[in-house]
Amino acid sequence: MSHSARLSDYRAALMTPGMRGPVVASLLARLPIAMVGLSLLLYVERVTESFAIAGLVSGAALVGVALGSVIQGRLMDRFGPTRPLVFTTGLFAVFVTISVFAVEAGMPVFVLVPLAFGVGATEPMVGSASRALWERMVPAGPTRMAAYAYEAISMEVFFILGPGLAGLLLAAPWAGTGVVVGSVLMIVGALWFAMNPVVRAWGAAEKTPRPLLGAFAYPGMRTVALAALGFGVTIGFVEVAVPAFAKAAGQASMGGLMLSLWSISSVIFGVLYGMRPWPRPMHLRLPVLLGGFALLSFLLAIPASLIGLALALFLVGTLITPQSTAHSAAIEQVTPNGMAAEAFGWVITSVTVGLAIGQGLSGQLIEHFGTRPAFLAAGAAGLLVALAVWLLRGTVQRGVPADVPARSEMELAAR
Repeated sequence: MSHSARLSDYRAALMTPGMRGPVVASLLARLPIAMVGLSLLLYVERVTESFAIAGLVSGAALVGVALGSVIQGRLMDRFGPTRPLVFTTGLFAVFVTISVFAVEAGMPVFVLVPLAFGVGATEPMVGSASRALWERMVPAGPTRMAAYAYEAISMEVFFILGPGLAGLLLAAPWAGTGVVVGSVLMIVGALWFAMNPVVRAWGAAEKTPRPLLGAFAYPGMRTVALAALGFGVTIGFVEVAVPAFAKAAGQASMGGLMLSLWSISSVIFGVLYGMRPWPRPMHLRLPVLLGGFALLSFLLAIPASLIGLALALFLVGTLITPQSTAHSAAIEQVTPNGMAAEAFGWVITSVTVGLAIGQGLSGQLIEHFGTRPAFLAAGAAGLLVALAVWLLRGTVQRGVPADVPARSEMELAAR
């Protein structure tokens, strides 16, 4: 898994026969991924006039995503993506509809929270299916690495566009417009992806004994998940501290724009990094990238002005996409065939849990001590997890245990 990816490899991946439909459909389905949750938070806050209630609802949706991503991934590996996606997309539509009616009816928080959990748990995980589909459709090598990088880069673009769209739609006459628009895009894209001939051809897997914990039972997968957790924790600290810094500077409206800066540098550097990834061995790449990201995060505690923080964010953001790509690429090194969707679900879960931990701790630090300690804590937390990943790097280097059926000779030769 040490291949680099040239621009021609990106083109080759996107031009893979049969992949045009799934690529476009997955774009539509994943565009609202950072939009639905934020729109729901803003919608609930606008109706209830309470950030406390809105925060509980948003947190419940995040917990739902963390749990649902693994369950959906396991179902996709077992039955193929079509049936699980169609079923969960239908449930998602039901939960969103009931949630909107509940908010409009002024239902209490003990009703809104479980409904939000249902929205998150049934959010169709097209990203997991799309990532696993590349492994089936593209041979191991630079082209597949480019496909993984494309997945990570496109997600960063959506995390740039999503909050902006949510903010724009909040200005519509009805505050729930963003929730409905984002949900409709996700539903249409998920069903389009699920019914594509290439996706439907991915049938049910043979019934083979699987560990109770699935992909998480393999030591290397747990190490990858730990790296993803540290990634999420570090980002979670920063995502709360940046808007707080902007508010303290008297420019509260700049908070979201500031966070977009590190996503922009992430996309730009992500493409360049894919051409010459370093370190090349994956077992070294995971801890080094997380450690570098954590060290750069300390720079955020230095600026005293918004301009200085903007420059620091642009620099720190360079290591976001390389980490996302590494997490995705490491999956096939640490899990056996037939577990790609579930394994990616564990990555999503780990990042989501990390975000929740980082955001929660960051809020407490900011309230009592200000934003600088929160930025310092972001770097310290990332470094601690990077150290743990470094100590466990051997589990990634060894890959799949010997008693698990080996991959094809072509894939092994391409490593």
